[in-house]
Amino acid sequence: MEQGQETKMVKSSAIHLKAVESGVQPSQVLETKVYNRRWLILMIFVLYSASNAMQWIQYSIIANIVMAYFNVSSFSVDMTSMIYMITYIPFIFPASYLLDKFGLKFALLAGSIGTTIGSWIKVFSVSPDRFWVTFIGQTLVAVSQSFVLSVPARLAAVWFGPDQVSSACSIGVFGNQLGIAIGFLFPPMLVQNSEDISVIGRGLQVMFYIVASFTTIILILILLFFKSEPPLPPSPAQAVQREAETTESFFISVKKLVTNVGYLLLLVSYGINVGVFYAISTLLNHIILLHFPNREQDAGRIGLSIICAGMLGSVVCGIVLDKTHKFKETTLGVYLFSFVGMIVFTFALDVSYIYVTYVTAGTLGFFMTGYLPVGFEFAAELTYPEPEGTSAGLLNAVCQIFGITFTMFYGYTLKAWGDFWANISLCGALALGSFFTVMIPNDLRRQNAKF
Repeated sequence: MEQGQETKMVKSSAIHLKAVESGVQPSQVLETKVYNRRWLILMIFVLYSASNAMQWIQYSIIANIVMAYFNVSSFSVDMTSMIYMITYIPFIFPASYLLDKFGLKFALLAGSIGTTIGSWIKVFSVSPDRFWVTFIGQTLVAVSQSFVLSVPARLAAVWFGPDQVSSACSIGVFGNQLGIAIGFLFPPMLVQNSEDISVIGRGLQVMFYIVASFTTIILILILLFFKSEPPLPPSPAQAVQREAETTESFFISVKKLVTNVGYLLLLVSYGINVGVFYAISTLLNHIILLHFPNREQDAGRIGLSIICAGMLGSVVCGIVLDKTHKFKETTLGVYLFSFVGMIVFTFALDVSYIYVTYVTAGTLGFFMTGYLPVGFEFAAELTYPEPEGTSAGLLNAVCQIFGITFTMFYGYTLKAWGDFWANISLCGALALGSFFTVMIPNDLRRQNAKF
């Protein structure tokens, strides 16, 4: 592109940005292009996200086996999951800053390097007296998650056109869910419960080597093929956002987000929904074994059914958003179905047939995890033209706070009151989240910026 054309485009973007912020419909035409490479970029991210997420639940889903092998308490095993939430809160702010400052490839490299190193540390932790080593590796992987969760909305906006951005975001979130599904499915298959701890040790060794090898391959793919952004933006809205990001500091952007009432309401409602999901996922092994003793593999498969249904829900919701652009209506509808699904799951656990739990858990997962990309995209609409990475980062930070709170509360109530009343309390939380969702204004700023 010629220098004069570049100058003209920058001026047009600046004029457009001012018009959007003042509520005026602009008329300038900005140069845009959608590149075929976007699908390769998205697929690499999906694999990268999965390589990190698959390690979140890999200890908790075989909690009884890990407790026996390392001779640790159930709280210590639960911490291998909660450490993902704990570390995310302080690290998301520097991670979001680095994402906005240096772009997508820097963020992916930072996260992938941390995930790979942490995975290899765990390879050397297979000994009954080395739980501290495995926890160090898990902590490093957890810190690296800060460079994962905020990316889908950002990547979708940077690489995809306005009619594909919600679907692309949902596919990006699909990567995280795919990883969690793998984390539910394979640990119970690879690590067999046995009174002989050497049998457990061999299973852990195989699992850790597989994960470490996979993360290494993903790191190589990012180094060779991933690009931060295309030469030209894919949409006028993204052209405006590029200009905004060069003229506005990260901290000013954060200030605008925390003074946006609609976004704050979404923060709370989104945090409640995802916090409930984290609590159920972390303690699923305990819940299933209460009703179906010695069914560790079923606990993993039920977790898998939750995530697989959620992956389908994510894609369906992304397509619905791209076709209808009904962001608030879709968000509220999915939230209400999550609430109803939690009620059904609560009562289904008392049915003596485990296949009923499979079905109800899958239904719950379809809506509860299908809600994740919907929340990301609604946040991007409410906060445009602020960077998607920043709005998604704050969204996820609040989720971790709710996740820690609900997981600890759920664990306490499971022991004190039993699983029925523990689940009822989560139903009450989702009812409150539904109320907050109703209160969110239907302010679709990114849609209004199209021309």
